[in-house]
Amino acid sequence: MAACVNVRIDPATKSLLDDLKVHPRETYADVIDRLARQAIDDEPLTGDEAADIAEAVEDIRAGRVLSTVQLRRELGL
Repeated sequence: MAACVNVRIDPATKSLLDDLKVHPRETYADVIDRLARQAIDDEPLTGDEAADIAEAVEDIRAGRVLSTVQLRRELGL
């Protein structure tokens, strides 16, 4: 039998959990378990991917971006 643990949560958090139930009779333990399993990243970023993201963030911060209209014009679309 699984151990039972009491956890205090905000009423707003309880409301969020209620909204996340896939069925009205789903338990909070099941909702939390499902969310925790979804949060686990089965494919963590590689070093190259992390570097690409860091470069993209720097481009955004430096203003090196194009609007959709500018990109379409540049691509001739």
